Amino acid sequence: MKELITVKSEYNSLDKILNYLKNESSYECTKVYDSWEVRTDSNGQMEQCILVKKSSMHGLKAYYGKDNTLNISYIIPNKFMHAYFGKSKKARRNIIEIITGEIKSLLLVSSQKKSFEEIKKVFDKAVI
Repeated sequence: MKELITVKSEYNSLDKILNYLKNESSYECTKVYDSWEVRTDSNGQMEQCILVKKSSMHGLKAYYGKDNTLNISYIIPNKFMHAYFGKSKKARRNIIEIITGEIKSLLLVSSQKKSFEEIKKVFDKAVI
């Protein structure tokens, strides 16, 4: 689950968004390196994102795309849980991995969507 939102110009950096989230939400909010997608900048350094963590199983990451457009997407904040329940990045998977992956996604999709929508509401006051 991903979404693009346009934020007000007063929230034009990750630090300002982080301060806003710490004041407006009850979730754990931190600025971390994006190890979920491993995005890099022009110098080859790993880029940062804002992590809004509801629990070890449900969270949201936010980072800037173009201008004042904030990319928000659902993630599993816990690295171990993300490795097991997240999307597999392997080029080749056997039939058991494919079947168990589909079963996991079917069982988790409703709770993940509900959590994504709930956490996303924190950004309502910052949106244009």
